[in-house]
Formats: sequence, C-alpha cells, structure tokens
Amino acid sequence: MNQPTPAIVAQDAVRRLPRLVLWLFCAAYVLPGFLGRGPWKREDITTLGYMAELARGSADWWHPTLGGLAPEVDALLPYWLGAWAMQLAPSWVSADWAARLPFVLLLIIALLATWYGTYYLARSPLAQPVPFAFGGEAGPTDYARAVADGGLLALIACLGLVQLAHETTPALTQLCFTALLFYATAALPYRAFTPGLTAVVGLVGLTLSGAPSMAVALGVGCSAVYLLESPHNTNESSHRKARAAGLLGITLLCVVLSSWLNLWHWRINLPHANWREWQSLGRLFLWFTWPAWPLALWTLWCWRHLLLGERFASRHLWLPLCFALVASAATVTTPSADRSLLLGLPALAALAAFALPTLERSVGALIDWFTLIFFSGCALIIWVVWISMQTGFPARPAMNVAKLAPGFVHSFSEIPFLIALGASLIWAWLVFWRVGRNRSALWKSVVLPAGGTALCWLLLMTLCLPLLDFARSYLPMVQQAAKLLPEQPGCVSTLGLSRSQIAAFQLHGQLKLMPANSVTKCAWLIANGENPSVTAGFVPGKPWLLRGSIHHPATPDEKVYVYERQAQ
Repeated sequence: MNQPTPAIVAQDAVRRLPRLVLWLFCAAYVLPGFLGRGPWKREDITTLGYMAELARGSADWWHPTLGGLAPEVDALLPYWLGAWAMQLAPSWVSADWAARLPFVLLLIIALLATWYGTYYLARSPLAQPVPFAFGGEAGPTDYARAVADGGLLALIACLGLVQLAHETTPALTQLCFTALLFYATAALPYRAFTPGLTAVVGLVGLTLSGAPSMAVALGVGCSAVYLLESPHNTNESSHRKARAAGLLGITLLCVVLSSWLNLWHWRINLPHANWREWQSLGRLFLWFTWPAWPLALWTLWCWRHLLLGERFASRHLWLPLCFALVASAATVTTPSADRSLLLGLPALAALAAFALPTLERSVGALIDWFTLIFFSGCALIIWVVWISMQTGFPARPAMNVAKLAPGFVHSFSEIPFLIALGASLIWAWLVFWRVGRNRSALWKSVVLPAGGTALCWLLLMTLCLPLLDFARSYLPMVQQAAKLLPEQPGCVSTLGLSRSQIAAFQLHGQLKLMPANSVTKCAWLIANGENPSVTAGFVPGKPWLLRGSIHHPATPDEKVYVYERQAQ
C-alpha cells in the first residue's frame, strides 16, 4: 500500500532543539570570520575599497569607482551598506570592522530566513507525516519546527557557505536577499503582509546587489510554481493566482529598476566542451554543497510521487527545487561559479531537511560515522599544525608553513587558544551526546555535520588566524612598499594594479593613488606585472627610476615595482 507521504514521524521525534543552544551555536558560527581578522584578498578587500571611496565622497554613489575602475559586480546596495556603516561608526572603530557590521546582520538574517522558509514549507498539507491509526503522530507545528531546525543545521553544515558567507562582498548580500525571497514565497499561503513585503525586499535587494537576472528568474519560477500547484478548493485557486500575479508584478518592477540603473550586463560564459572544465564544475558541486546535496537527492527520490504525480507542483518540493535549479544554471553559465552556487544553498538545505523524516537508522549511523571521522581528523590536523608552530614538534608541519609563508612569525595568544580548546571540548561532548541520548530526534543526523563544520571554522579563525591573515592579506606587501616610500609621498601613480591591490594600498598604506594617465604628476609610481616596461605609455628611466620590486610572501608570482620620478 502506497503511503500519501513517506514521512512516518512520531511525536517523540519532533522534540525541539533548545532555542538558547541553537542561538549560541549560530553565534559561534557567524562571529568567527568577522571578528579579529584583516581584509583578505581579493574580493573582500576590493569591496572594502569601493565602500571607502563612497564614504570619503571620492566616488559617485550611483556609479562607484575605485582608482577610476568600475566594480566587476554591477552592484550598488552592498557598497552603500558598508559606506553608510563607515560614516556612522565612531572614530575609534576601524573602517574595515565598521563595514563588516551590516554583513554580520545579513548573515544572521539569511539563517533566520532559511529557518522560517523551511518551517512554512513543512506546514504545507502535502509535507505532513502519515497519521497513525491510534494517534501519536507528530503535530503539524512541532513537526515543522523540527524540520526547520534540520534545515538550518544542514545549511550551516554546507562547506561552501563557510568562507563566502564571512566575506564583505556582494555575494553575501545576494545570499541574504535570496533567503528572504525563499522565506516569502514559502510563507505567502499563510500570511499576506509580512511575506509580501519581504518578497519586495528580497527581489529588489537581489537586483541592487548585482543579480537582476537571478531576481527575474526566481520571480518567474516561483510564480510558475504557484500557478501549477494543485488547488484544494476554488478559494485556494484564486489565492494562488493572486500570489503569482503579485510576484510577477514585483519581478516587473525589478526589470524596470535594472533598466533604469543600467544593471543589465551580459555575463553568460558557457563552459567549454572539454573534460577538465566539466570535471572542475563537478568537483565544485560535490564539495560546495556537501552534505546537503545527497540528502536533497534522497528527498527527491523518496517524495517522487508528489513531484510529477496528480498533485503536481507540491510546494514544499518545487519551491526549493526552483531556487536550486536557478542557482545551478547560473553556476554553469557564469564566470563566478561558486558565488552563483552560494545562492542555492538555503533552498538545498530545505530540501535536505525533508530527507530527515525518511532516513533509516543505518543511513543516519553512516552519516554520523563519516562526519565524526572527517571533522575530527580535520580538527586534529589544525591542532597539530598549531602545536608544531608553537613548539617545533612535530617538525614537518612548521617547516611546511615556513616554506609556504616565508617571513611569518607565530606568537601565542591566550584568548584564541582558550576559545579553540573550549570548542574542541564541546565537540567531544556533542559526539558523546549524539551516540548516547536523544536518538529519536528528527534533526539528529545533521547535528554532527553542522557542529563539525562550525568547529573547524572556529579553529581556523582562532588558532590559524595570524597565519591566514599573513597569507591572505595584502598587508605584508604594503608594508614592504612603505619601506621604499617616504613618510609623506604625496600622491602615488598606479599602473596596471588590480582593484584589490589599489584597495590594499589605499586602506593599509593610506596612500593617495592616481592613475598613471592622470593629469596630476606624482613623484612615485607603483606598477604591477613581471615586466612593466612593455606596458603602453611607460618607459623606465624616462623619467622613472626603479627603487625596488616587491612580491607577496605567500604568492611570489604577485609582484609590484616601485618607481621614483627623476628631475627633468
């Protein structure tokens, strides 16, 4: 006998994850990566550079520039948020830390929107578990909360979310507004005003964050899901059409807004028909969305009779699938594949959550053992490298660090050490809790993946943060250049520098940079490239004299030259 739904869940399995524990866990995931570190290359510091230009009034708010260059991502809102934060922050707050504050809130909002979006999808009639003959099945609200807890943990467990969600870039604003749109479309059948307003914020915010095509595709796709969903009665049918019309109207508004602000730019870059490129995309999908993608596939298999059966377009399946398919299509057809795939993670995590009511105990045990071995091994490696840098034993890890980051000097910091030690002890307790108690909790199979991801990220952002800052920051290169320049160099001309390098010299070196073709004649010049003499319009010695060459300690191929203008 075929069940109307594959979810067979008792009331005992939908116990709530304690809210305080969940909030503390999210804080332990969100704050590391925003606190304590310097700007990283390349997108992170580039975005900060555009924000600083706007905050100083050196660029047009409607057309941000950095060193005369427009941003690679045609976004406005991310730069506005950072610039406003810089202007409002007190003088004792550094510019890069002030700019991160709005992005901390954006990540928190993305997590909240994913939880609530999954919650409302789980409330839909076709997502409910099978009713038992003598009662005892999970209640709708408790079931939805448990599935939403699982969806949030599955999102945090995704490996691809970790770095990009902690960078001050347009990718995070796009993620936040995509998650808000996901929540809005999931909650529209239950509420009108708040989800409707959120849908406007999500679509318009996504448009102003440099993804107008994604906004249009998601708006049209979600409208189609509502139109195709099988109505339960005549009144429900009229409501579906009203929701679809509303989404299409907001989408049309985004089209007009994008055209008015000239945000439409053709960036389609189809992959070449060679095995290497497709293999690279396959690896990206494999690790970036792990462990959500195997659970999402299991969901589609277990709930397949609701996908293409007589109840076509079941909302709790087709809405997240729509978001995931649009993000996957953008991943394959755009140059920034990882940042496009990032936008599909909230919906993919929601799909993964609906696999939890259908997992057999043996599958859950396999997930737990794999997670335990993988993340415990990663944590052990991080600790061994840190101990080697501190004590010199074992010698090999410290030697590898010295080879990859020459010039790096490690020091002991008590507070990061205590935080890392506490996180490791909590991980050990979590493993003990998972194998010892609460085996019936619906979200139990994603606790260890989420906890392991958060643990390794926290260890990297405490024990290895000085090393990462040295290797991933332009500060060491800027400090070398400062030794060749006088204390007050005045304006400095630039030739061939990338956007991230321009931002680094302005933020770290407090230099006033001017393009080499500017009317202003500066006494110093910083040029990029192995051989800047081949650059059109530049001839060393006429009147420039080479004062030194600088390369990044961790990236020897990244080199700049410092020249001084000689008297004619």
